[in-house]
Amino acid sequence: MAEARFSQDELMCPVCLDLLKDPVSIQCGHSYCKRCITGCWDQEDRKKVYSCPQCRQTFSPRPALARNTMLTELVEKLKKTKLTADCDAGAGDVQCDVCTGRKYKAIKSCLMCQESYCRTHFDRHEEFHSRKPHKVIDATGRLQEMICQKHEKLLEVFCRTDQKCICMLCTMDGHKNHNTVSAAAQRTEKQKQLKETQKMFQQRIQQREKDLQQLRDTVESHKRSAQTAVEDGERIFTELIRSIERSRSELIRLIRDQEKAAVSQAEKQVERLDQEINDLRRRDAELEQLSHTQDHIQFLQSFQSLSAPPESTDVNDDLFSSLYSFNVLKKSVRQLRDKLEDFCKEELKEISDQVIITNIDLWTRNDFLQYSHQLTLDLNTVNKHVHLSENNRVITYTKIVQSYPDHPDRFECFPQVLCRESVCGRYYWEIEWSGDVRISVSYKSISRKECSYKCQLGLNRQSWSLSCSSYSCTFMHHNKKSYLPVKPISSRIGVFVDDREGILSFYSVSDTMSLIYTAETGSTEPLYPGFWVGYRSSVKLC
Repeated sequence: MAEARFSQDELMCPVCLDLLKDPVSIQCGHSYCKRCITGCWDQEDRKKVYSCPQCRQTFSPRPALARNTMLTELVEKLKKTKLTADCDAGAGDVQCDVCTGRKYKAIKSCLMCQESYCRTHFDRHEEFHSRKPHKVIDATGRLQEMICQKHEKLLEVFCRTDQKCICMLCTMDGHKNHNTVSAAAQRTEKQKQLKETQKMFQQRIQQREKDLQQLRDTVESHKRSAQTAVEDGERIFTELIRSIERSRSELIRLIRDQEKAAVSQAEKQVERLDQEINDLRRRDAELEQLSHTQDHIQFLQSFQSLSAPPESTDVNDDLFSSLYSFNVLKKSVRQLRDKLEDFCKEELKEISDQVIITNIDLWTRNDFLQYSHQLTLDLNTVNKHVHLSENNRVITYTKIVQSYPDHPDRFECFPQVLCRESVCGRYYWEIEWSGDVRISVSYKSISRKECSYKCQLGLNRQSWSLSCSSYSCTFMHHNKKSYLPVKPISSRIGVFVDDREGILSFYSVSDTMSLIYTAETGSTEPLYPGFWVGYRSSVKLC
């Protein structure tokens, strides 16, 4: 049931004109402070006739006074309501500019009067300006920021040319002929952008929570798998003779080292994801609060800083995708049990190599360099718009047709070239690039003479390419493109291929190795490194 509203005037004593104190009611129905009506009737004791100060109804003998319980409760409720409405301004509160001495908390600010008011003074302000209401907002301590410092006028226009809030006089002064709209119109436009930004943040939160859970599940699964492998390994090795005890210890060390390194890397990723989720939630809450503010100026001045998303954490989806299969390990150790000590040592070395390759995400550059090879360009494949220099180590695009002799292997239409060396086993190389380039691997069977996608590196079944430029990074294969998140990529890129595992990985090489993209090639033929160069672009073999 709706609560009845009442005003302070309805609870005023007609005698003292103040809020009723210890209210009592007399026979005619009027109410007074007990002290006030008692004083009035004391003066009428000589006449022995007592009257109501309001309606003048007389009573004889002198009536007994009874406390009005309902009025007492209403008076107490009014006192509490007033105390809540006009409470003292605390730290961080906006003070009433009209209050003298004791300062109450302001509830509203007037943009025209440039003052803030408590409940009492705001009621007076509204009553005084009832014919032509002023523009008021929720109390704010930022009134001066809403006033043009040059013209001392209200900021109510947004200059899109200079991206700032201005007053009406500014539109005829320093911002004449600029693209200007009302602050409300700009707010409406930015409000839509705010919703999109919030949507993006919420999607990222959901994705990061999904990534986080998946990563945690993978870690737990990996721990269980590692523990099972340790237990099986120990059980099998107890059956072996003492001469292979060293092999058992080496196996356990490899498993534990791999588990420790992988879990440590994952836990760091978990911590970064937790931090990013917290940052996104905090930013989303701030945006939600900003979306409800009535203050256009505060909205526009705060939106720019709040809408910029925090730095994104790169989630390595392949962190555990290639973890070593402990089933293979158990099979290997069963074979070890039945073999001689010399053969055990050789088999353990192979197992060690398998563990290392599955931990590739934790490799340093030195780990990759043990598989490095120097490349040599196949001069019979060079397109005639590709210029070679520095002993055929630098590839650049040129408009001038080069005088390369005709050859069946030469690319006729596109500025690209293959290398002589085919990729065998684990293979790593590095290049330096600038401009617009493609770093590729290709089957030798790729077409050379057509001016179609069949001949372009990365646009057919025979080739895989990482396309790099100053503004984008894209992986391409069979005319399908995977647009990668924009992030800084070093001018030096490393390429790692394991044709036995069908792995192709690209790395940004600086002080550390940063994975750009990993793909599965499923190679059925030998792969050859290749390069495509755009206008004013170059590739240098390192």
